[in-house]
Amino acid sequence: MHNGVDWKAAPKSARWWAVDADGTAHWFNSPNVVPFTAFWFVDQETAPLFGYEGDWRESLTARPD
Repeated sequence: MHNGVDWKAAPKSARWWAVDADGTAHWFNSPNVVPFTAFWFVDQETAPLFGYEGDWRESLTARPD
């Protein structure tokens, strides 16, 4: 988790912020489920790092309620 995420900079549909293994950060939207299937996908958009320097595996940060 990263307390420095500026949620005012996030798209309205963003539910999470995280850093990938390659060092890039993304906003992640709520999953879209394809009706009558077991398929779902998540839209993502490039995001700022907000100074994050930790392990990417611990970066997932949920949008505050």
